[in-house]
Amino acid sequence: MKLLDDVREVLPTDRDAATLVGRVHDPQEAGPSVVAVRGDELVDLSDTVPTLTDLLEHRDPVGLARGAAPRKSWPLASVLDATVDGGPGPRLLAPADLQVLKAAGVTFVKSMLERVIEERAAGDVTRSAEIREQVESAIGGTLAAIRPGSEEARAVKEVLVRDGLWSQYLEVGLGPDPEIFTKAPLLAAVGAGAEIGIAEGSDWNNPEPEVALAIRSDGRIVAATLGNDVNLRDVEGRSALLLPKAKDNNASASLGPFLRLFDDGFGLDDVRNLDVRLEVRGEDGFVLDGHSSMREISRDPEELAASALGPHHQYPDGLILYTGTLFAPTEDRGAPGKGFTHQVGDVVRISTPKLGTLANRVNRSERCPQWTFGVRSLLANLVHRGLL
Repeated sequence: MKLLDDVREVLPTDRDAATLVGRVHDPQEAGPSVVAVRGDELVDLSDTVPTLTDLLEHRDPVGLARGAAPRKSWPLASVLDATVDGGPGPRLLAPADLQVLKAAGVTFVKSMLERVIEERAAGDVTRSAEIREQVESAIGGTLAAIRPGSEEARAVKEVLVRDGLWSQYLEVGLGPDPEIFTKAPLLAAVGAGAEIGIAEGSDWNNPEPEVALAIRSDGRIVAATLGNDVNLRDVEGRSALLLPKAKDNNASASLGPFLRLFDDGFGLDDVRNLDVRLEVRGEDGFVLDGHSSMREISRDPEELAASALGPHHQYPDGLILYTGTLFAPTEDRGAPGKGFTHQVGDVVRISTPKLGTLANRVNRSERCPQWTFGVRSLLANLVHRGLL
């Protein structure tokens, strides 16, 4: 099964108006290069900014992306072909390098309820349908309009505690403090076209299609991209203390295809109004096709950014922040009542017209290419190329 029917789906529909930057693996350099899309070419900006972090921290990222002298260039179509179809030549990497990879959880009501269900099922997928009906009948219709941290939210908490329905997931979904966690180490995310990983032993898991924000060290949000915050529902359901095991595995974080920089034609208000599509197509003929809207997020992106970075915590190289997902697929796949879970070979496509399409194929984490290119390798490669 092809990752995409047309490699041009990788790009935003208004690509000629977009300021797109990212990273490619350059086989000739045996390492990554910072790139920008200019017309039908992908230009290497590494002479000016050896890391993507350097570009984002620059006083004028948009001007640099549009005007810096290129070190070399490639036909954009060739890079997209290699990325999607696995051909020779440079291919896209995740558009992040020295930024910390963080994620916000429980920022949409539907996914919040699914977390409560996971917790009450203790990771047992066979109990999910029964518990979902119980939870939704009790609280599902009352939460969508409640602002987290408000007096109304505190009043709802009192009722749910009284009725024995309060949960740690409702605490971060409705309480004053959002859940912000570390999704993956530096350089561990995979990009468009790569395999994404589900760890061995998990029988209940799902994609989490999200909009991700690039946030500078000064707290300014400067770009957006798409992400897949792959989750092992059975593992997290056993205990929230197993969140690192559920979230951080080889190839379990994908980002891309490009960062779209905020400029005169695209900004945070556009992000607030994005509609995101999730498609999952399995080798067994299974098809999942759903949509979500950033308009339904319970905490504004600026609130999430301020919760991650500020006087309480600094990130000198900035961060990438997954903003949370509305999707928690519940339709049965296989035996009735067991809900959705991935199978090896699934093709996952996350898309929105303003950011393009992030497409990956599912494999077990243990079988995905091992992550071997870390910070030391990056620094050594940049020094060898005379870029540091």
